[in-house]
Order: sequence, then C-alpha cells, then structure tokens
Amino acid sequence: VQLQASGGGLVQPGDSLRLSCAVSGFPLDDYGIGWFRQAPGKEREGVSVISIDGSIYYRDSVKGRFTISRNNAKNTLYLQMNSLKPEDTAVYYCAIKRDYGMGWRPIFEGPMDYWGKGTQVTVSS
Repeated sequence: VQLQASGGGLVQPGDSLRLSCAVSGFPLDDYGIGWFRQAPGKEREGVSVISIDGSIYYRDSVKGRFTISRNNAKNTLYLQMNSLKPEDTAVYYCAIKRDYGMGWRPIFEGPMDYWGKGTQVTVSS
C-alpha cells in the first residue's frame, strides 16, 4: 500500500494549491480519507476528512477555503486550497482509514490505517 502526496509548493497569500494523493495497493471505495498538517513546532492537526457516506469535516480555520474530494475511479484524493494564508504553512499529509459508514468522526479521530509522506506547503509573501 502506498499513498503518494503531491502538489505542494511555495505560494503567496491569497493563492491556491491543489494537493493530490494517489493510493496504490487496493481500492479506496471502503476507506475514509483525510488530510492532516503539521506546522513547525506544532502538533499534527486534522484539516479535513470525508467518509464513504459523504459526510465531511473541516477544521474551522479552513472552512470556506478548502475543499476535500475523492475520485474512487482514479484511487485519488484531493485537497483544493484557496485563499491561502501564512498560517496554512505546514507539511500536509494524506491518510486513509477503513470506513464502516458511521460518518466523519471515526475517520477524524483515527487512528488512520495508512499515511502518505508529506508535501510541503509554504505561504509567504
């Protein structure tokens, strides 16, 4: 099983980025997905998760700016990030967890089954 995240980079405040996470090894259909991030000197935090039942969680600081999505046919998850702020600077990680259709909370609370290597997002003028 491999999760390969990509799409990070150095952008200016207000810019957009789209993170992708390609999953190989098995189909995503039965897995909830999530994006997490860790800023320097801070603990890792959940950014957004989506359950197979369609329920979605966003942390308050990204609501209205970030959009999580999945394409099971491509076995890929995405995080569209708009109106980026310096405080969004972090290493972003994708992760998946076996999902039994009980909503987003079990996915968010983890533990996640598989993690990808992170991709750096830096927002700076």
